[in-house]
Amino acid sequence: MTARSEIDLQRLPAHVAVIMDGNGRWAKKKGGLRIFGHQSAITAVRETVEAAAELGIRFLTLYAFSTENWARPAHEVTALMQLLVHTIRQETPTLLKNGVRLQAIGQLDSLPRSCQKELAEAIELTQKGERTTLVLALSYSGRWDLVQATRRLGADVAAGKLSAAEVTEQTITGYLSTATMPDPELLIRTSGEQRISNFLLWQLAYTELYITDLLWPDFRREHFYEAIREYQRRERRFGKTSEQLTVS
Repeated sequence: MTARSEIDLQRLPAHVAVIMDGNGRWAKKKGGLRIFGHQSAITAVRETVEAAAELGIRFLTLYAFSTENWARPAHEVTALMQLLVHTIRQETPTLLKNGVRLQAIGQLDSLPRSCQKELAEAIELTQKGERTTLVLALSYSGRWDLVQATRRLGADVAAGKLSAAEVTEQTITGYLSTATMPDPELLIRTSGEQRISNFLLWQLAYTELYITDLLWPDFRREHFYEAIREYQRRERRFGKTSEQLTVS
């Protein structure tokens, strides 16, 4: 029996987030440059997106480029940006075919103009996709998200649009870059690293973590199915006891 056949389509996570880690190590094992690993990761992205769309996952967020990644060697950053432009242009027809709507979060104005242009065009072209929303986290960090949310919230308090006493968890959530989507119920991280790397810090408060030793370029749709199956095996208590959950 395959992992896909064991998935209960009535209990899917509404939002799955992925930290795509291990491209550089994968390339090193193959004797290539780091950018070779990034290029080889495109298949993993494509299969993961297609698997999510096939199952009907409403939101899939991929951690594509963090604010910390700008500190990498300039030649690698340049190559990554060029690869990003090429990939978006190449994959847009597939997104349209699969009913996938593209969105992006992060400091998008820090991206090269060519990236901003391709991204904006792909977002516009795919806006009617209804099966899955693919969210690219680009030049993103969880701390940046909290800072920008706090600044905007503070400005609204100063302008008298709301009072400090009215601020709740829901209020803060509404100022985050992910305000239009539910918090992730499942986070997948490849390469075996056991940390969240400044990703969706507020939103991951009760997210189930699935960590695999696979390096991202080797990740395929069957691995995505296995992560979903593992998620469905878990009991999500949100601070309650198991006994409380069984009470109707």
